[in-house]
Formats: sequence, C-alpha cells, structure tokens
Amino acid sequence: MALDHAILDVTPPILSLDVERGRIHQFAVAIGEKNQVYRDRDAALAAGHPDVLAPPTFLFGLELENSDVFGDLAAHGVDLGNVLHGEQRFRYFADVHAGDRLQFESTYVDAYSKASGTLDFLVRRTTVTRGGTVVAELESVSVIKNPGSNS
Repeated sequence: MALDHAILDVTPPILSLDVERGRIHQFAVAIGEKNQVYRDRDAALAAGHPDVLAPPTFLFGLELENSDVFGDLAAHGVDLGNVLHGEQRFRYFADVHAGDRLQFESTYVDAYSKASGTLDFLVRRTTVTRGGTVVAELESVSVIKNPGSNS
C-alpha cells in the first residue's frame, strides 16, 4: 500500500530529553568511537568540555528511540517490514554534552514516489534546541517499498 500523504499533516509531540553520560558511553562503544572525550568525563574535562561529548550521530539515535516515527508510519498504512533507512543529514551548531536537556521538534516535510510508485520516500526534519538555542538540525529519509504497486 502506498504511503498516505496525510502523514505530512502529523505534528509529532516535542520531545524533551536528558543527555546521559552512560548513554553516550554506550553509543560511543557501539559505533567503535575510541576517543576518550566520548567515553570518559576526566578526558572530556581535560579537553575543555564541561562533560562527556556526544558523538555526531548520537542525536539521531536519541530521537529515534524516543519518538513514535514507526507508529506514525503504521497509522498511515505502511507495513513496517517494507521500510528502509534512506539517508540522513546533520547540521551542527554547538556541541552536546552529558547533562544537557534538549528539545526535539520534528515535522514530516515531504513525501514523494519513484520507480512508478514502487518506492515512496518520506522526509522528516528535526530541530534540536538547548535552552531555546538551536544546536542541530537533523533530516532523515525513509524509503517504503510498495511491492504490489505499479502506478
């Protein structure tokens, strides 16, 4: 079933999330990041940071595990077994550290089809702020396979 473009009218709730030192450490280990500023508070302090530094892609993971993007897709007729990660982009304006409290405000900004309707694409943008100041902008593209579509 093709993606219902009414998903563009969905306004996900703003997420307010705390950045935890242990979560950053786990993420750094998972991605193979060995720089100690991402793993050890003392190393981060010695490098001039106020606490452990979040790796660049950490914000995407933090948002994904706390948002209901898959619920939004399912509510708009998408079989989650046909969803692929298309791409992601980031723009950073400030470092993020353990102890920060961030707000994630997301919108679905575009939906389009390719390959005669066998592939739908959904673009989601998120602005991340700390105390009202933008620290990052995230964009992800989900690809939805429509195996039965030929229109």
